[in-house]
Amino acid sequence: MSKEEAIEVEGVIIKALSNAKFSVEIQNGHIVTAYPAGKMRKFFIKILPGDKVTVALSPYDLTKGRIKFRHKK
Repeated sequence: MSKEEAIEVEGVIIKALSNAKFSVEIQNGHIVTAYPAGKMRKFFIKILPGDKVTVALSPYDLTKGRIKFRHKK
């Protein structure tokens, strides 16, 4: 059984939560909880409120996601 493909959307970081998690408002106005991907943690890429990010959402749970990319301003 193969995994479903992740849904990629863009959003803006609203606030930083504890334990390296973030509240992200995606394009359609929904708020999701997201954590940075492994490479972002490995290379110490900083994420601050107000940053535009690309979030990968699981098709099974659309309230949680993984931050894949932080866009430059």
